[in-house]
Amino acid sequence: MNDLQVGFVGLGAMGWPMAGHLARSGLLKSVWTRTPAKAAAAALEFGIDAVDSLARLAGQCDVIALCVPADADVFEAVEAIARHAGPGTIVVDHSTVSSVTAGLARERMRAAAGDFIDAPVSGGVEGAIHGRLSVMVGGDAGVLDRVRPVLDCYAAKISHMGDIGAGQNTKAVNQVLVAGIANAVCEGLALGEKLGLDADMLIPTLLAGAAGNWFLEKRGATMLRNEFSVGFKLALLHKDLKIVRDLARTARIDRSVIDQALADYAVLIAQGHGDEDISALIRLKRGKS
Repeated sequence: MNDLQVGFVGLGAMGWPMAGHLARSGLLKSVWTRTPAKAAAAALEFGIDAVDSLARLAGQCDVIALCVPADADVFEAVEAIARHAGPGTIVVDHSTVSSVTAGLARERMRAAAGDFIDAPVSGGVEGAIHGRLSVMVGGDAGVLDRVRPVLDCYAAKISHMGDIGAGQNTKAVNQVLVAGIANAVCEGLALGEKLGLDADMLIPTLLAGAAGNWFLEKRGATMLRNEFSVGFKLALLHKDLKIVRDLARTARIDRSVIDQALADYAVLIAQGHGDEDISALIRLKRGKS
């Protein structure tokens, strides 16, 4: 029987189902989020405690998973956990943030006799719901071994990419590919619309050949129906790509995919579409009627 007591911080579109998998595995002790009503609803659904502060959560748990929006949120959570957690507490960060943030967070946890690994995820909301996420880990191998039962609850694949920050750097590469594929799929399907092709025939035909990909399979039909409430919010990808752009500048590589995606999503955010799925990019690709 596993003796881990796990806390979960952040109950968004990804965090909620991830916490649910932990609850069904008997590992979840408590949850915390900025919205008390959401924490209370999660506690009721999962049959666990909803604490009123990060300090209380840190005092109850020896592993704490984070799935929060931004670097500042990670720093805030780690600081509170470091002040109130017992020795040996491990923070597992599933957020998408800078690899520099990961390094600083580990320093803070180690100063408090704990530890930290960066473990961003990919696979979309569907992957979180079905427990089929790809987890990209940076940090000490022994720490990963200790928390692996936690990750196993919602991961299809766990990859130890290297020392601290390597998980976030892997996620940065992932986000470049996501942005580029989304750009191509939205542009291609916008063209298909203009040419009058039947979507019910077009999408399966494309999926059967070299153009087949996850984004086309999961978002192709919905975007053509102007349904953008599912999946990954484009404002979050915009945030992620700002981190990626800084890495690309330092690496001195071409960043045309990154820059184009940032420009496109900035337009959509300004138009009020920031909370829509990234497939809302097709709005721009359709051009003028």
